[in-house]
Amino acid sequence: MSVLILGLVLFLGAHSLRIFADGWRARQIARLGEKKWKGLYSLVAVAGFVLICWGFALARHHPVPLYTPLPWLVRLNALFTLVAFVLLAAARVPRNGIKARLHHPQVLAVKTWAFGHLLATGMLHDMVLFGAFLLWAVVLFAASRRRDRREGTVYPPGTAKGTIIAIVIGVVAWAVFAFWLHALLIGVKPVM
Repeated sequence: MSVLILGLVLFLGAHSLRIFADGWRARQIARLGEKKWKGLYSLVAVAGFVLICWGFALARHHPVPLYTPLPWLVRLNALFTLVAFVLLAAARVPRNGIKARLHHPQVLAVKTWAFGHLLATGMLHDMVLFGAFLLWAVVLFAASRRRDRREGTVYPPGTAKGTIIAIVIGVVAWAVFAFWLHALLIGVKPVM
């Protein structure tokens, strides 16, 4: 469990600098230069991600059950994950109505994914992983919305074409992940 927690601290810590240390971050970018900063940031984030994957795999060998999820909650998680994939696509597809309305769909995707997985799993390592991501996403979303208001950020209006493209990409990516990649990478078949 300690490897998982260390990975979460590194990964989510690096991704929390704009929340808790934006001034320090800006000074480091000015001091190091943008390329060096991005390289260092990426190195820490990748190290954290690798430790999260390794730590989660290790923790799965020594499961500590906390609760047994109801079967319908496990199925409901597929819907939460579908929504998360659409939100994730909306973060990347230009001029879509989802991003125009929600402003930070990638953070909402993490929130939705983590919440759904908390409903569908009941082991301690699941609570640590998904609970940490859910808490981080809640705090980051609030901080990002405050920053948008403070800086007067205006998001371009979405178009029907952009919205449809985001939805189609999200649904297709979800189907590939749900029916094939999840079992291959995580060892769990989320949809039968």
